[in-house]
Amino acid sequence: MPGSVVAVRGSLAYFVDDPFLADPRAAFVYESDGLLVCRDGVIEAVGPAERLRATLPPGLEPLHYPKGIILPGFVDTHVHFAQTEIIGSYGERLLDWLETRAFPAERQFANRAHADAVAQRFCDELLRNGTTTALVFCAVYPQSVDALFAEAARRNLRLAAGKVLMDRNAPADLLDTAQTGYDDSKALIAKWHGNGRALYAITPRFAPTSTPAQLEAAGTLWREHPDVLMQTHVAETADEVAWVRRLYPERANYLDVYDHYGLVGRRAVLAHGVHLSESELRRCSEAGAGIAHCPTSNLFLGSGLFRVQGAKDPRRPVHVGLGSDVGAGTSFSTLATLSEAYKVARLHGDTLTALRGFFLATLGGARALGLDHQIGTFGPGREADFVVLDPAATPLLALRTSRAESIEDVLFALMTLGDDRAVQATYVAGALAHWRDRVAPLIDTG
Repeated sequence: MPGSVVAVRGSLAYFVDDPFLADPRAAFVYESDGLLVCRDGVIEAVGPAERLRATLPPGLEPLHYPKGIILPGFVDTHVHFAQTEIIGSYGERLLDWLETRAFPAERQFANRAHADAVAQRFCDELLRNGTTTALVFCAVYPQSVDALFAEAARRNLRLAAGKVLMDRNAPADLLDTAQTGYDDSKALIAKWHGNGRALYAITPRFAPTSTPAQLEAAGTLWREHPDVLMQTHVAETADEVAWVRRLYPERANYLDVYDHYGLVGRRAVLAHGVHLSESELRRCSEAGAGIAHCPTSNLFLGSGLFRVQGAKDPRRPVHVGLGSDVGAGTSFSTLATLSEAYKVARLHGDTLTALRGFFLATLGGARALGLDHQIGTFGPGREADFVVLDPAATPLLALRTSRAESIEDVLFALMTLGDDRAVQATYVAGALAHWRDRVAPLIDTG
């Protein structure tokens, strides 16, 4: 209702800076007994509960999660809505997997009823796992975009999504053309971008499935609509990099293909980036482009190990967020994704601390999307999307966190042992959108 106020009390944990580049303790804010005050879906105040309770409207009692940890809603910077049903399907190498798994699944999204049904399940999974913002690949069919945005609007989710552009090297019934891809995308931008919380993302699948004409059209579209996002894949596998070199021999490297057509810049998100060179990472940094780190799919398909620490080199830092990359990715859970990201870092000889990990999952992802002025942290004027984590969600988590010596230790346990069961509640625009225990949320009003 207009003017409605919601207050939520519990431990607050959020970021105001990048712990890869700044002092982690200065970048991280922890309030052991905090209060979020939200009005009309926006944060009005955040701080110690003792101080802020006196400012609440008469008769308003906070919803209290006495043992919960409240964080900004998770940001998934790369996920495929049209591959939801094939999660956990036997994986070969990327290019083989596309032919045998991804393309047959995406073909079904020509049917609007099918797209509607999967959109509902997809959004269910996002919320069940504490994800309140996602950058999403749909299918080549415009109706797949309509289905997802319609379902997201019903739930008031902030999603960015787009129709896949793909005019070669794929089954004939999954191809568009440079012109139809441009026309369909332009119509979808007019229909959905800025409609409620919906954002459009221009979406060439990857360089091998787009002709130069299509990439040129995509670049033109972005110049015409500079406030939309752009998403694609880059340097996921060594085979793919070699293929791009054969298809675009005139370009200096894989990233240069996109750069040549005006597709590298702020609000561009490049999925994977496993095999990017130093010069390509430097160009990402200069342009403000983001990389979606997708550890579960990279491990599942054997694509390689992205080095977060290398991307965040302070001499030329790159915006990095986490991507579930469902369906090659094996979980919608940001916590499960963080667990794999930690292991990938260790294989590089690096260490992904809890603070750095949860930064990637929240403010880091928001910065990669160019949305950090709206989401990813707590502060007056930010959108009131947040997740409540339960550090005692399972017997093993309860045992482990009972011995924790700090909030960092609790968060590390959650990112290595947690999954959807640790998500006690998810709030979207200040409203309860999911609670783990379906009968009633485990909250107090005292």
